[in-house]
Amino acid sequence: MKEILVLGLGKVGSLVGTLLSENFSVTGIDQKEPHYNYKLPYETIKADVSNSEKMYLIMKDYDAVVSALPFFMNRGIAKIAHDLSMHYFDLTEDVETTKYIQELSKSSEKVMAPQCGLAPGLIGIIGSELTKSFDELRDIELRVGALPRYPNGQLAYSFTWSPHGVINEYLNDAEVIQNGIKKKVPSLDGFEHINIEGQEFEAFTTSGGLGTMCDTFEGKLDTLNYKTIRYPGHGKLMRFLMYELILKNDKDQLEKILSNAKPPVDDDVVYVYAVVEGWKKKKISRSEFFKAYYPLKIQGKKWRAISWTTAASVVGVIEMVASGKIPSKGFIKQEEIAYSEFLKTESGKLFLNNFKK
Repeated sequence: MKEILVLGLGKVGSLVGTLLSENFSVTGIDQKEPHYNYKLPYETIKADVSNSEKMYLIMKDYDAVVSALPFFMNRGIAKIAHDLSMHYFDLTEDVETTKYIQELSKSSEKVMAPQCGLAPGLIGIIGSELTKSFDELRDIELRVGALPRYPNGQLAYSFTWSPHGVINEYLNDAEVIQNGIKKKVPSLDGFEHINIEGQEFEAFTTSGGLGTMCDTFEGKLDTLNYKTIRYPGHGKLMRFLMYELILKNDKDQLEKILSNAKPPVDDDVVYVYAVVEGWKKKKISRSEFFKAYYPLKIQGKKWRAISWTTAASVVGVIEMVASGKIPSKGFIKQEEIAYSEFLKTESGKLFLNNFKK
Protein backbone atom coordinates (compact mmCIF):
# COMPACT_ATOMS: atom_id res chain seq x y z
CA MET A 1 0.00 0.00 0.00
CA LYS A 2 1.87 3.04 -1.32
CA GLU A 3 -0.51 5.22 -3.31
CA ILE A 4 -3.53 6.41 -1.30
CA LEU A 5 -6.48 8.49 -2.45
CA VAL A 6 -8.38 10.63 0.09
CA LEU A 7 -11.91 11.70 -0.84
CA GLY A 8 -13.40 14.79 0.78
CA LEU A 9 -11.03 17.55 1.87
CA GLY A 10 -12.97 19.08 4.73
CA LYS A 11 -11.43 19.61 8.15
CA VAL A 12 -11.10 15.86 8.79
CA GLY A 13 -10.29 14.64 5.28
CA SER A 14 -7.57 17.26 4.73
CA LEU A 15 -5.87 16.16 7.96
CA VAL A 16 -6.24 12.48 7.03
CA GLY A 17 -4.22 13.27 3.91
CA THR A 18 -1.72 15.31 5.89
CA LEU A 19 -1.04 12.50 8.37
CA LEU A 20 -0.87 9.88 5.62
CA SER A 21 1.56 11.99 3.59
CA GLU A 22 4.24 11.37 6.21
CA ASN A 23 4.47 7.71 5.14
CA PHE A 24 2.56 7.33 1.86
CA SER A 25 2.10 9.03 -1.50
CA VAL A 26 -1.25 10.84 -1.16
CA THR A 27 -3.68 12.49 -3.53
CA GLY A 28 -6.76 14.32 -2.29
CA ILE A 29 -10.01 14.86 -4.19
CA ASP A 30 -12.88 17.26 -3.57
CA GLN A 31 -15.57 18.88 -5.68
CA LYS A 32 -14.17 22.27 -4.71
CA GLU A 33 -10.66 23.64 -4.66
CA PRO A 34 -9.20 23.56 -1.12
CA HIS A 35 -9.87 26.98 0.38
CA TYR A 36 -7.56 26.84 3.39
CA ASN A 37 -5.00 29.50 4.23
CA TYR A 38 -2.23 26.90 4.18
CA LYS A 39 -0.82 24.57 1.54
CA LEU A 40 -1.67 20.90 1.84
CA PRO A 41 1.46 18.69 1.72
CA TYR A 42 0.06 16.52 -1.10
CA GLU A 43 -1.45 16.81 -4.56
CA THR A 44 -5.14 17.64 -4.88
CA ILE A 45 -7.60 17.10 -7.72
CA LYS A 46 -10.92 18.85 -8.29
CA ALA A 47 -13.49 16.24 -9.34
CA ASP A 48 -17.11 15.22 -8.85
CA VAL A 49 -16.88 12.17 -6.59
CA SER A 50 -20.52 11.30 -7.31
CA ASN A 51 -19.63 10.58 -10.95
CA SER A 52 -18.97 6.84 -10.79
CA GLU A 53 -17.55 6.54 -14.32
CA LYS A 54 -15.01 9.27 -13.64
CA MET A 55 -14.13 7.81 -10.24
CA TYR A 56 -13.43 4.39 -11.76
CA LEU A 57 -10.89 6.03 -14.07
CA ILE A 58 -9.25 7.99 -11.23
CA MET A 59 -9.26 5.28 -8.56
CA LYS A 60 -7.74 2.51 -10.71
CA ASP A 61 -4.27 4.01 -10.29
CA TYR A 62 -4.25 3.78 -6.47
CA ASP A 63 -3.72 1.04 -3.87
CA ALA A 64 -6.20 2.35 -1.31
CA VAL A 65 -8.97 4.88 -0.88
CA VAL A 66 -10.08 6.70 2.27
CA SER A 67 -13.54 8.25 2.20
CA ALA A 68 -14.10 11.30 4.38
CA LEU A 69 -17.32 11.97 2.48
CA PRO A 70 -20.85 12.16 3.91
CA PHE A 71 -22.07 8.66 4.80
CA PHE A 72 -24.63 8.50 1.98
CA MET A 73 -21.86 8.67 -0.64
CA ASN A 74 -19.82 5.77 0.71
CA ARG A 75 -21.69 2.87 -0.88
CA GLY A 76 -20.74 3.96 -4.40
CA ILE A 77 -17.10 4.52 -3.49
CA ALA A 78 -16.88 1.19 -1.64
CA LYS A 79 -18.30 -0.64 -4.68
CA ILE A 80 -15.71 0.92 -6.98
CA ALA A 81 -12.91 0.06 -4.53
CA HIS A 82 -14.18 -3.52 -4.36
CA ASP A 83 -14.35 -3.84 -8.15
CA LEU A 84 -10.84 -2.41 -8.56
CA SER A 85 -9.41 -4.57 -5.74
CA MET A 86 -8.39 -1.58 -3.60
CA HIS A 87 -8.13 -1.25 0.16
CA TYR A 88 -11.11 0.77 1.43
CA PHE A 89 -11.46 2.83 4.65
CA ASP A 90 -14.13 5.27 5.80
CA LEU A 91 -15.50 7.14 8.83
CA THR A 92 -19.17 6.26 8.47
CA GLU A 93 -21.50 5.95 11.45
CA ASP A 94 -24.35 4.68 9.28
CA VAL A 95 -25.35 1.11 10.11
CA GLU A 96 -26.92 0.22 6.75
CA THR A 97 -23.89 1.51 4.84
CA THR A 98 -21.64 -0.64 7.00
CA LYS A 99 -23.75 -3.74 6.39
CA TYR A 100 -23.51 -3.14 2.66
CA ILE A 101 -19.71 -2.83 2.85
CA GLN A 102 -19.47 -5.92 5.07
CA GLU A 103 -21.31 -7.89 2.38
CA LEU A 104 -18.92 -6.56 -0.28
CA SER A 105 -15.94 -7.65 1.82
CA LYS A 106 -16.89 -11.33 1.43
CA SER A 107 -15.63 -11.26 -2.14
CA SER A 108 -12.84 -8.71 -1.70
CA GLU A 109 -9.13 -9.47 -2.00
CA LYS A 110 -8.28 -6.34 -0.02
CA VAL A 111 -9.35 -4.68 3.23
CA MET A 112 -12.85 -3.25 3.57
CA ALA A 113 -12.78 -1.17 6.77
CA PRO A 114 -15.66 1.23 7.46
CA GLN A 115 -16.32 2.93 10.82
CA CYS A 116 -12.67 3.88 11.41
CA GLY A 117 -13.29 7.23 13.11
CA LEU A 118 -13.78 8.18 16.73
CA ALA A 119 -17.21 6.64 17.35
CA PRO A 120 -17.58 4.14 15.86
CA GLY A 121 -13.90 3.35 15.74
CA LEU A 122 -11.52 4.28 18.54
CA ILE A 123 -14.14 3.92 21.27
CA GLY A 124 -14.73 0.32 20.19
CA ILE A 125 -10.99 -0.41 20.24
CA ILE A 126 -10.76 1.00 23.78
CA GLY A 127 -13.90 -0.74 25.03
CA SER A 128 -12.74 -4.09 23.68
CA GLU A 129 -9.31 -3.61 25.28
CA LEU A 130 -10.92 -3.18 28.71
CA THR A 131 -12.73 -6.52 28.35
CA LYS A 132 -9.53 -8.54 27.98
CA SER A 133 -8.79 -8.67 31.72
CA PHE A 134 -12.22 -10.16 32.56
CA ASP A 135 -13.10 -13.83 32.84
CA GLU A 136 -16.80 -13.10 32.34
CA LEU A 137 -18.53 -9.93 31.16
CA ARG A 138 -21.66 -8.22 32.44
CA ASP A 139 -21.74 -4.70 30.94
CA ILE A 140 -19.93 -2.55 28.37
CA GLU A 141 -20.95 1.11 28.34
CA LEU A 142 -19.27 3.49 25.89
CA ARG A 143 -19.61 7.29 25.84
CA VAL A 144 -18.11 9.96 23.55
CA GLY A 145 -18.75 13.69 23.32
CA ALA A 146 -17.32 16.24 20.87
CA LEU A 147 -18.20 19.59 22.41
CA PRO A 148 -17.31 23.30 22.47
CA ARG A 149 -15.20 24.04 25.55
CA TYR A 150 -17.15 27.24 26.19
CA PRO A 151 -20.78 26.57 25.20
CA ASN A 152 -23.43 29.24 24.86
CA GLY A 153 -27.16 29.24 24.29
CA GLN A 154 -29.65 26.52 25.20
CA LEU A 155 -28.39 24.01 22.62
CA ALA A 156 -24.87 24.38 24.09
CA TYR A 157 -23.34 22.92 20.97
CA SER A 158 -21.23 23.69 17.92
CA PHE A 159 -21.17 21.74 14.66
CA THR A 160 -17.46 21.04 14.44
CA TRP A 161 -18.20 18.13 12.11
CA SER A 162 -20.91 17.19 9.61
CA PRO A 163 -24.38 18.43 10.68
CA HIS A 164 -25.80 15.81 8.30
CA GLY A 165 -23.95 13.10 10.21
CA VAL A 166 -25.16 14.42 13.58
CA ILE A 167 -28.78 14.46 12.38
CA ASN A 168 -28.41 10.91 11.05
CA GLU A 169 -27.13 9.72 14.44
CA TYR A 170 -29.99 11.45 16.26
CA LEU A 171 -32.68 10.11 13.94
CA ASN A 172 -31.86 6.44 13.29
CA ASP A 173 -32.46 3.70 15.85
CA ALA A 174 -29.47 2.49 17.87
CA GLU A 175 -28.35 -1.11 18.22
CA VAL A 176 -27.81 -2.30 21.80
CA ILE A 177 -27.68 -5.47 23.85
CA GLN A 178 -30.21 -5.26 26.67
CA ASN A 179 -30.97 -8.08 29.10
CA GLY A 180 -28.71 -10.26 26.97
CA ILE A 181 -30.74 -9.65 23.80
CA LYS A 182 -29.61 -7.69 20.74
CA LYS A 183 -32.25 -5.12 19.83
CA LYS A 184 -32.83 -1.63 18.48
CA VAL A 185 -33.83 1.33 20.64
CA PRO A 186 -34.75 4.92 19.67
CA SER A 187 -32.02 7.53 19.49
CA LEU A 188 -32.39 10.64 21.66
CA ASP A 189 -33.58 8.32 24.44
CA GLY A 190 -32.15 6.63 27.54
CA PHE A 191 -31.04 9.90 29.14
CA GLU A 192 -28.53 9.77 31.98
CA HIS A 193 -26.47 12.27 33.95
CA ILE A 194 -22.68 12.20 33.92
CA ASN A 195 -20.34 14.20 36.16
CA ILE A 196 -16.80 14.68 34.80
CA GLU A 197 -14.48 16.44 37.22
CA GLY A 198 -17.36 18.48 38.64
CA GLN A 199 -18.88 19.37 35.27
CA GLU A 200 -22.41 18.10 34.65
CA PHE A 201 -23.28 16.45 31.33
CA GLU A 202 -26.08 14.38 29.88
CA ALA A 203 -25.79 11.32 27.66
CA PHE A 204 -28.35 9.67 25.43
CA THR A 205 -28.50 6.95 22.80
CA THR A 206 -27.45 7.71 19.24
CA SER A 207 -27.09 5.34 16.32
CA GLY A 208 -23.93 3.80 14.92
CA GLY A 209 -21.52 4.37 17.81
CA LEU A 210 -21.05 0.65 18.54
CA GLY A 211 -20.17 -0.30 14.99
CA THR A 212 -20.25 -4.10 14.82
CA MET A 213 -19.86 -4.68 18.57
CA CYS A 214 -23.40 -6.01 19.11
CA ASP A 215 -22.68 -8.85 16.70
CA THR A 216 -19.31 -9.53 18.34
CA PHE A 217 -20.56 -9.58 21.95
CA GLU A 218 -24.05 -11.02 21.51
CA GLY A 219 -24.50 -13.92 23.92
CA LYS A 220 -21.47 -12.88 25.99
CA LEU A 221 -22.92 -10.20 28.30
CA ASP A 222 -26.07 -8.61 29.67
CA THR A 223 -25.68 -4.98 28.55
CA LEU A 224 -23.86 -3.18 25.75
CA ASN A 225 -24.69 0.37 24.73
CA TYR A 226 -23.28 3.59 23.33
CA LYS A 227 -24.39 7.11 24.23
CA THR A 228 -23.37 10.58 23.09
CA ILE A 229 -22.23 13.10 25.72
CA ARG A 230 -23.73 16.60 25.55
CA TYR A 231 -24.23 19.56 27.87
CA PRO A 232 -27.53 19.36 29.82
CA GLY A 233 -30.66 20.29 27.87
CA HIS A 234 -29.29 19.64 24.38
CA GLY A 235 -31.11 16.37 23.78
CA LYS A 236 -34.51 17.73 24.82
CA LEU A 237 -34.20 20.65 22.40
CA MET A 238 -33.15 18.37 19.55
CA ARG A 239 -36.20 16.20 20.21
CA PHE A 240 -38.34 19.35 20.04
CA LEU A 241 -36.86 20.37 16.70
CA MET A 242 -37.02 16.94 15.13
CA TYR A 243 -40.32 15.62 16.45
CA GLU A 244 -42.54 18.49 17.62
CA LEU A 245 -41.60 20.75 14.71
CA ILE A 246 -41.35 17.61 12.54
CA LEU A 247 -38.08 18.75 10.97
CA LYS A 248 -37.06 15.10 10.85
CA ASN A 249 -39.01 15.07 7.59
CA ASP A 250 -36.97 17.94 6.18
CA LYS A 251 -33.39 17.13 7.04
CA ASP A 252 -31.96 19.65 4.57
CA GLN A 253 -33.87 22.47 6.28
CA LEU A 254 -32.87 21.20 9.74
CA GLU A 255 -29.22 21.06 8.68
CA LYS A 256 -29.43 24.62 7.33
CA ILE A 257 -30.97 25.93 10.57
CA LEU A 258 -28.45 24.19 12.84
CA SER A 259 -25.40 25.09 10.73
CA ASN A 260 -26.42 28.74 10.70
CA ALA A 261 -27.22 28.85 14.43
CA LYS A 262 -24.23 26.89 15.75
CA PRO A 263 -21.17 27.33 13.52
CA PRO A 264 -17.87 25.57 14.35
CA VAL A 265 -15.59 26.85 17.09
CA ASP A 266 -11.83 26.37 17.23
CA ASP A 267 -11.58 25.63 20.95
CA ASP A 268 -13.29 22.26 21.40
CA VAL A 269 -12.87 19.15 23.53
CA VAL A 270 -13.47 15.45 22.92
CA TYR A 271 -14.44 13.26 25.88
CA VAL A 272 -13.90 9.51 25.61
CA TYR A 273 -15.30 7.37 28.42
CA ALA A 274 -15.63 3.59 28.60
CA VAL A 275 -16.77 1.30 31.43
CA VAL A 276 -16.66 -2.50 31.58
CA GLU A 277 -18.06 -4.61 34.41
CA GLY A 278 -17.75 -8.32 34.96
CA TRP A 279 -15.96 -10.98 36.96
CA LYS A 280 -12.25 -11.54 37.52
CA LYS A 281 -11.45 -14.73 39.40
CA LYS A 282 -15.14 -14.93 40.42
CA LYS A 283 -15.05 -11.45 41.94
CA ILE A 284 -17.22 -8.66 40.48
CA SER A 285 -14.99 -5.90 39.08
CA ARG A 286 -15.18 -2.66 37.12
CA SER A 287 -12.65 -1.09 34.74
CA GLU A 288 -12.85 2.47 33.42
CA PHE A 289 -11.15 4.59 30.77
CA PHE A 290 -11.47 8.35 30.55
CA LYS A 291 -9.58 10.98 28.58
CA ALA A 292 -10.36 14.52 27.45
CA TYR A 293 -8.57 15.53 24.23
CA TYR A 294 -7.94 19.11 23.13
CA PRO A 295 -6.85 20.93 19.94
CA LEU A 296 -3.39 19.95 18.73
CA LYS A 297 -0.76 21.51 16.49
CA ILE A 298 0.26 19.21 13.62
CA GLN A 299 2.78 20.27 10.97
CA GLY A 300 2.58 23.85 12.19
CA LYS A 301 -1.23 24.15 12.11
CA LYS A 302 -3.69 23.98 14.99
CA TRP A 303 -6.40 21.34 14.48
CA ARG A 304 -9.64 21.00 16.41
CA ALA A 305 -9.88 18.08 18.82
CA ILE A 306 -12.67 16.43 16.82
CA SER A 307 -10.65 16.77 13.60
CA TRP A 308 -7.40 15.26 14.79
CA THR A 309 -8.90 12.51 16.96
CA THR A 310 -11.07 11.36 14.04
CA ALA A 311 -8.30 11.64 11.44
CA ALA A 312 -5.68 9.97 13.64
CA SER A 313 -8.09 7.10 14.35
CA VAL A 314 -8.48 6.12 10.70
CA VAL A 315 -4.85 6.76 9.78
CA GLY A 316 -3.70 4.60 12.70
CA VAL A 317 -5.75 1.71 11.32
CA ILE A 318 -4.31 2.26 7.82
CA GLU A 319 -0.79 2.19 9.26
CA MET A 320 -1.55 -1.10 11.01
CA VAL A 321 -2.80 -2.68 7.77
CA ALA A 322 0.29 -1.43 5.91
CA SER A 323 2.63 -2.85 8.56
CA GLY A 324 0.84 -6.20 8.79
CA LYS A 325 -0.33 -5.70 12.40
CA ILE A 326 -3.89 -6.46 11.30
CA PRO A 327 -5.12 -8.49 8.29
CA SER A 328 -4.73 -7.00 4.82
CA LYS A 329 -7.83 -8.72 3.46
CA GLY A 330 -11.53 -8.82 4.32
CA PHE A 331 -13.73 -6.91 6.73
CA ILE A 332 -12.08 -5.30 9.76
CA LYS A 333 -14.01 -4.91 12.99
CA GLN A 334 -12.70 -2.08 15.16
CA GLU A 335 -13.09 -4.16 18.34
CA GLU A 336 -10.63 -6.71 16.94
CA ILE A 337 -7.83 -4.11 16.81
CA ALA A 338 -5.40 -4.17 19.74
CA TYR A 339 -5.33 -0.78 21.47
CA SER A 340 -1.71 -1.27 22.57
CA GLU A 341 -0.63 -1.83 18.95
CA PHE A 342 -2.74 1.10 17.74
CA LEU A 343 -0.88 3.42 20.14
CA LYS A 344 2.43 2.36 18.56
CA THR A 345 1.47 3.76 15.16
CA GLU A 346 2.63 7.26 14.25
CA SER A 347 -0.93 8.57 14.37
CA GLY A 348 -1.84 6.53 17.45
CA LYS A 349 1.00 8.20 19.35
CA LEU A 350 -0.88 11.51 19.10
CA PHE A 351 -3.32 10.16 21.70
CA LEU A 352 -0.52 9.74 24.24
CA ASN A 353 0.43 13.39 24.66
CA ASN A 354 -2.71 15.46 24.17
CA PHE A 355 -5.19 14.80 26.92
CA LYS A 356 -6.12 15.70 30.46
CA LYS A 357 -6.40 12.76 32.84
